[in-house]
Amino acid sequence: MRAARLYEYDPAMEVQLKIEDVAAPTIMAPDEVIVKVGAAGLCRTDLHIIEGVWKDLMDGEGSLLPYIMGHENAGWVEDVGSSVTSVKPGDAVICHPFNTCGICLSCRYGHDMYCDHGKFPGLGLDGGFAEYFKTNERALIKLNTGITPLSVAPMADAGITAYRAARKAAGLLKSGGYVVLLGIGGLGHIALQVLKHTSGARVIAVDQEPGAKALAKDLGADTVITAGPGLVDEIKDLTGGGAHVVIDFVGEHGTENLCWKMLRQGGELIMVGYGGTVQVPTLELVANEIKIGGSLVGDFVELAELMELNADNKVKMHQTEYKLDNINEAIADFKARKFTGRGVIIP
Repeated sequence: MRAARLYEYDPAMEVQLKIEDVAAPTIMAPDEVIVKVGAAGLCRTDLHIIEGVWKDLMDGEGSLLPYIMGHENAGWVEDVGSSVTSVKPGDAVICHPFNTCGICLSCRYGHDMYCDHGKFPGLGLDGGFAEYFKTNERALIKLNTGITPLSVAPMADAGITAYRAARKAAGLLKSGGYVVLLGIGGLGHIALQVLKHTSGARVIAVDQEPGAKALAKDLGADTVITAGPGLVDEIKDLTGGGAHVVIDFVGEHGTENLCWKMLRQGGELIMVGYGGTVQVPTLELVANEIKIGGSLVGDFVELAELMELNADNKVKMHQTEYKLDNINEAIADFKARKFTGRGVIIP
């Protein structure tokens, strides 16, 4: 099969993935499923993998290289293991990014993303930037009639990561409150749609790219602001003292130390993007009683809920499509912010 493989880590991001013919995956365990990839989302985590940010956590000695990235996958079931009963060859599916065991305590609680024995295709083992990839039965959700893998693939990670953060925010917000979204990209534009359907709060979208700002306006943001000098004061003036919740989908390049300053007393920051270092004086935490926390990828149930919102036409993915042979162009365009929303690779 054709696949794009990473051969080395490079903090300068100058390496390119190699498109080559490799052996297709095969069933090795009863619960495994081979998926014919219909589409695979391109994620900022993929950029961080190339940079080597995840190297020490997943591949300290570089022994996994070369391997196939791609953890936002949807397609059609190609083959199944002997114990698989919920899907069959030909079924259109979206794949939760984490292969979980189902028997550890975290799984029993429904916290799939905390699984003690989980495996992450595309992050340390072969993923979906290829014609086929292997996952397990627990990761699969059959698509509703009329929904294509191409239209939903990035929701497997970007979608449920944004959905999880937006759900947390909605639980903290009251009608008339203020929530600030920093970064209206692949995740931010999904969170915006979710918040408009689950919260009565006023949504303030912040970005510096014209395309992202236009998309935020089209999706119903109450206010769209250009990121730049004076942003914190602008937010505080607009909200009458600060936002009740801020979700930072960037987490680097300086946003990580602006976002918490936008909160009002008692406000909460939800950090989704990563790469930077948050530095907060302890007096700020105490005197203003602000809370700062992170938000990981959503669990299986959250993906199922998001797919229902998608089927009801309430949440849609805005994306730009690239052929597998053009994946390095897609990565370059992603780094340069040449597209709005998500990049999608089509084998």
